[in-house]
Amino acid sequence: MVQTASASRTSSIRASNGLAVDIIGAGVAGTWQALMLAKAGCQVTIYERDTAALTAATSHVAGGMLAPWCEAESSEPVIVRLGVRALDLWREELPDTPFNGSLVVAHPRDRADFERFARLTSHHQRLDADGVNAIEPSLDGRFRDALFFPDEGHVEPRRVLPQLHARLAAMGVTIRFETERTETSADLTIDCRGLAARDVSPDLRGVKGEMILVETDEVRLARPIRFLHPRWPLYVIPRDNNRFMIGATSIESEDRGVSVRSALELLSAAYAVHPAFGEARILEVNAGLRPAFPDNLPRIAVKDNTIAVNGLYRHGFLLAPALAELTAAYVARGEIDNEVMTCS
Repeated sequence: MVQTASASRTSSIRASNGLAVDIIGAGVAGTWQALMLAKAGCQVTIYERDTAALTAATSHVAGGMLAPWCEAESSEPVIVRLGVRALDLWREELPDTPFNGSLVVAHPRDRADFERFARLTSHHQRLDADGVNAIEPSLDGRFRDALFFPDEGHVEPRRVLPQLHARLAAMGVTIRFETERTETSADLTIDCRGLAARDVSPDLRGVKGEMILVETDEVRLARPIRFLHPRWPLYVIPRDNNRFMIGATSIESEDRGVSVRSALELLSAAYAVHPAFGEARILEVNAGLRPAFPDNLPRIAVKDNTIAVNGLYRHGFLLAPALAELTAAYVARGEIDNEVMTCS
């Protein structure tokens, strides 16, 4: 799975200590690349065309779920492998990251979907109604059983990215917001532009994800809830200050708007999880485009002194740390993960 590249291919970038590295993009992928390369001794500069708030970035509307075993239901094994490794990296770099697990529920009429999810995933515990009530009292009486993935976690992207940016600044990394990189004298460039990189990766496409942010003090949740339904499965992710993100749509469209149908289905599904969501206050309705390759798998593409990291699809916060670790291993030792990396 991992091999060492030839010296001729990597000789110009193998000495990572003191290497000047430009990273294009300050979203979750670029931020983790900067963190890992700075720790490896590189002199890192990040260029980001958006403001520090990153409101135009995919990261701004991401769920932030760190759930590799849940993702096994619909993803390739490499996603699980990298995601499991990324959990350790989140714990190492941000020890306050909440790892309260994930809870998967369904109503009795959707039992077949529930059992299918259980068969396709691992590292979960089956809970009965009392078990659900014990860990999520707000769901008391709502579901007769559930799948509990105790080792999974979640982050709030709009909080964790500024924390990581502040850490990078303290490490001496320069972050230039509202800046397009026009020319460089850097030894190495890491391209984390997402969909903007279609000039070099024309097979990228945008997959729309829609979300609704609501506020209610009538529901308390300690972990993301995945609600299985044949027509509108969704997740409800707790945020600070009695807020919840509702999402899960993956639409093959590059329109950034949120349709009435999607909004109705997301809100109806949230109501099915708990009726109190029917009285919640809507704070935001938004959508983002996730960069994806045709196989929906991430790629680290090495060409000369440029490394392109892209195609994270809907797994950005889950995979970004592990992909950054692979890049740093390549820069430092020429190691290549054959499932993810290509060299030309």
